[in-house]
Amino acid sequence: MIRLLVLHNNYNNSPFISFPSQLIALPDLSILRRRCLKKKMAPPILSLALPSETGRVLSIQSHTVQGYVGNKSAVFPLQLLGYDVDPIMSVQFSNHTGYPTFKGQVLNGEKLWELIEGLEANNLLYYTHLLTGYIGSVSFLDNVLEVVKKLRSINPTLTYVCDPVMGDEGKLYVPPELVSVYREKVVPVASLLTPNQFEAEQLTGFRIASEQDGREACRHLHAAGPKKVVITSICIDGNLLLIGSHEKEKGQSPVQFKIVIPKIPAYFTGTGDLMTALLLGWSNKYPNNLDKAAELAVSSLQAVLSRTLKDYEKAGYDMQTSSLEIRLIQSQDDIRNPEIKFNSQLYD
Repeated sequence: MIRLLVLHNNYNNSPFISFPSQLIALPDLSILRRRCLKKKMAPPILSLALPSETGRVLSIQSHTVQGYVGNKSAVFPLQLLGYDVDPIMSVQFSNHTGYPTFKGQVLNGEKLWELIEGLEANNLLYYTHLLTGYIGSVSFLDNVLEVVKKLRSINPTLTYVCDPVMGDEGKLYVPPELVSVYREKVVPVASLLTPNQFEAEQLTGFRIASEQDGREACRHLHAAGPKKVVITSICIDGNLLLIGSHEKEKGQSPVQFKIVIPKIPAYFTGTGDLMTALLLGWSNKYPNNLDKAAELAVSSLQAVLSRTLKDYEKAGYDMQTSSLEIRLIQSQDDIRNPEIKFNSQLYD
């Protein structure tokens, strides 16, 4: 007999899933199916009725028809790692903006909320994780904050993974007013924050020119809210580093570490989106070992990029002409079962 594992919640008196410490058994699927048919109800959503050991992710990011950036770069890897993922597209473009031209549509905050209301009306708004990436307007980001509140009213243990996509290499590519919204409103409600060096500088207000600066930036961000911070790429003295920080107990010194990342002589698109998705996936599986999760994420990412580079070389492409599309589908084994080649180094 197959049993459904659910937890009754005050949210519209609907059954919602919890995880092992709070599970309650209800009648088997065949009984529920007969009831649904008799009352002309929709069948149960199996990702809710039979939850995975990992979780259910709402991912709000950009989308391109061709290529792998935003949700196209995040959804597939998370699915490979065992997560149910529901994507919402903040923008839908024909291709990423590094091409000579692109066409498409931008979702505004009102349209985002319509989608949330549709999910809520059908009792589908239970998520274990919220993941956000590129967002192009203040109104949309304000509505994302409302989404966080709504999801946490249903599941107070929701993990919010925020990639504060604002710019890189000293240049903003979102409206400047988004910086203060991220700093003052978004950072305080995030669980895991994954800025690059430039974004961490924008959020903290000071320049990162050394490893010590990177560690201090992490501590500054911890004080604002998130327990986990990973600055995904810091260039110091010609070296590329990841610096991670996990504040396991409020008020205690965080566990901090670095990973030295070899530079690859090419420019890729979608790598930040992929990195954050991998950090979500592995940090949830290793909740008390952010350094281990980061080792797995970096090892996967570097394997994907190495495969991409080899394939472009095989095709006779000039890697210096423009950004490269990552070879995601061809890298399934590198994502699901990465060989750890990049070890973390704990700071004292």
